[in-house]
Amino acid sequence: MGTNALSLQLRDYRLVTAEILYHLPDHPGLLQSYVWQDYDLAPRLPVLHKFLDFWSHNLDGKLHSVKVAKAGIITPGEWRHAEALLSIH
Repeated sequence: MGTNALSLQLRDYRLVTAEILYHLPDHPGLLQSYVWQDYDLAPRLPVLHKFLDFWSHNLDGKLHSVKVAKAGIITPGEWRHAEALLSIH
């Protein structure tokens, strides 16, 4: 049985996004980008660490770097009025 996003957020989980750069196995001089996103506990990030451990032990692409961003606690959606109205023919 899965846990929904609201339930996780109420237990202090936050939406975490990581941009993972890794070396291509066949061309180690080239980097490829992979975006990972899941709910995790900041600042320790055990879910991300588990994923990165899996990556380093089971995948061929050697990790180069990881950039991490997280969203704050439950917030209302944001919206704004458009500054222009465009017509496409």
